[in-house]
Amino acid sequence: MNIAIIPARAGSQRVTNKNIRPFNGKPIIAYSIEAALQSQLFDDVVVSTDSEKIANIAKQYGANVPWLRPKDIADHHTPTLPVIQHAINLYEAQNNVTIDTVCCVYAAAPFVTSELLLKAYDQLLKSNVSYCLPVCEFDYPIHRALRLDDKRNICMADSSNMNSRSQDLPVMYHDVGQFYMGVKQAWLKGEAILGESAQGIIIPRSHALDIDTEDDWDIAEIMHKQFLL
Repeated sequence: MNIAIIPARAGSQRVTNKNIRPFNGKPIIAYSIEAALQSQLFDDVVVSTDSEKIANIAKQYGANVPWLRPKDIADHHTPTLPVIQHAINLYEAQNNVTIDTVCCVYAAAPFVTSELLLKAYDQLLKSNVSYCLPVCEFDYPIHRALRLDDKRNICMADSSNMNSRSQDLPVMYHDVGQFYMGVKQAWLKGEAILGESAQGIIIPRSHALDIDTEDDWDIAEIMHKQFLL
């Protein structure tokens, strides 16, 4: 069976109530839940949260919240991997089932779509890799990155590219932080998500923005209205 797991802990250090804050008319977590449900790819869409409030909102939009996440894996230092491992193990034990594929969909990912989830699943199966995830091209050649010292003097991170033309440098990509489609055993073994056994699906910059600040939030709402609503 296939399940989607949406990690959504309470609290946020930079954006208040980030996972349930209204985003273009509804709680931002609703977009992740709806995309997963609309894909019809998953036998269950599970929200892993430590918050009753988040749990209630998630249920309103069709997600399953079969437990509250333990506090020891619900602080801002907790990485994604142990949260997904906990959810897999508990879900299988409680339901006496065997999971095949797990998709971690982040709660604050309003640009994720059912079509993209289906594309990732198809690529995962065809490519025989551990993970598949959306990636986006950097909007500036990172080979020409600059560093500033304590006096704000500029130096190149890699001076060997000082005279390189942008068009002559290789294209580089970054994880857009929307979701990770993976086989269960890769999750349980703790295989690196951004490693050699992962493949990327290239998406346009207009569909990719990691929301970490209030400015990001405002820009994301504008982009979302323009390109997805």
